[in-house]
Amino acid sequence: MDPKSFLDEKKDQRLNELFEFLRFPSISARSEHQPDIKACAEWLADHMKKIGIEAKIMATKGHPVVYGSLMTSPKNMTILYYGHYDVQPVDPLNLWKTKPFEPTLVGEYIMGRGTTDDKGQLFTHLKALEAYTATANTLPVNVKFMIEGEEESGSEHTEQFIKDNAELLKADVVVVSDTAQYGKNIPAVTYGLRGLAFVEVKITGPDRDLHSGSFGGGIANPINVLCDIIAKMHDKNGKVAIPGFYKDVKPITAWEKKQIKRLPFTVKEFLSKTGSKGIHGEKGYSTMEQIWSRPTLDVNGIMGGYQGEGGKTIIPSWASCKITMRLVPHQKPHDICNKIEKYIKKICPKYVSCEIIKHGGAPGVVVPTDGPWLAAAGKAIKRGFGLEPVFIKEGGSIPVVGTFKSVLGIDTLLLGWGQNDDNAHSPNERFSVKDFERGCYSALALIEELAQVKR
Repeated sequence: MDPKSFLDEKKDQRLNELFEFLRFPSISARSEHQPDIKACAEWLADHMKKIGIEAKIMATKGHPVVYGSLMTSPKNMTILYYGHYDVQPVDPLNLWKTKPFEPTLVGEYIMGRGTTDDKGQLFTHLKALEAYTATANTLPVNVKFMIEGEEESGSEHTEQFIKDNAELLKADVVVVSDTAQYGKNIPAVTYGLRGLAFVEVKITGPDRDLHSGSFGGGIANPINVLCDIIAKMHDKNGKVAIPGFYKDVKPITAWEKKQIKRLPFTVKEFLSKTGSKGIHGEKGYSTMEQIWSRPTLDVNGIMGGYQGEGGKTIIPSWASCKITMRLVPHQKPHDICNKIEKYIKKICPKYVSCEIIKHGGAPGVVVPTDGPWLAAAGKAIKRGFGLEPVFIKEGGSIPVVGTFKSVLGIDTLLLGWGQNDDNAHSPNERFSVKDFERGCYSALALIEELAQVKR
């Protein structure tokens, strides 16, 4: 029996095993679920052993990593699969239509926490490997798995784990299925992610809240000062006004422009997903270019002053805000944090004090569009879905992808089988059975396509 025929015959078994995996309430953000995290890791390691993968649980200072490997020949290329077995909290529970940790088939969907983020997508690659190990067909690649247990709570110890185990994780390419298709029946290869830089700004005026009648007009209001600083972060064309902010930004390529034009994007449909009245962004770029290939600066929250019921006539002592900047490849988080600090301190008036806390971030990443990886991934998806994939970028960030590049020196293929409306992180998370199956067949084809890439 060939691997594809094995997949053809084992659909029901695959679903039953996935349901077992999904039943663990492996919520990494809640300490009371630590036993569930441990039990889920043990189940996953045992399942990997059962299908012929050497597996072990490796401790970190947080939740453990499940590591697996199946090495066939030094001559073969090595794929490192990354995923996570932890899931988001389920709150608010009253909005769920099914029990979050009792996976249920509802129409065409598997309903339950972790279905699409990330247990269901991760599981497709294990089932593709099993199709080889269960049929005595020679696996044409070497494989390694790094499956972490704290992605949904910040991956605090993941970077150190990769640094400490760089030799163990050595590979030619990383494969991650933790993203989505572009749209229903529009499979996609994600070839780029924006990075992230994060700072907090605090403006302090008087050493306590003051009476606005007795002191208003003679003492600066920190909220007013902070708002003025925020207003100076962008110019009238929507560009970030920080000197040197765009220094390392490269222009979008002709190939990328071509990929964007292939997408069935309409402003009307885009706005319908947001509830906004109109689009807004940096002038001179299309909406998709703004989201995928241009850096941004956004204030995520403002704090200060009286927030309770009714009024309180004060000049507040302080005001603060949180700012994140989405970065594109070649921009460095620490450099951007330094630039915004310098700019804010320059424009901040001397009659208040200014404190800036820099949290760093993660760099943007891109898979070389002229290399072999994208072509192999595109062929695999076409075989698995029966549809030609589109090539897209993602405006968000997956910090571990940057870590794989900086520590291991390897690129990552982001192959998402789910949909953007699968309710990841929300009540009623779901994963289409059809997409799960097509993901399994694409994962199988990916092994064969990557095996043909010259090392």
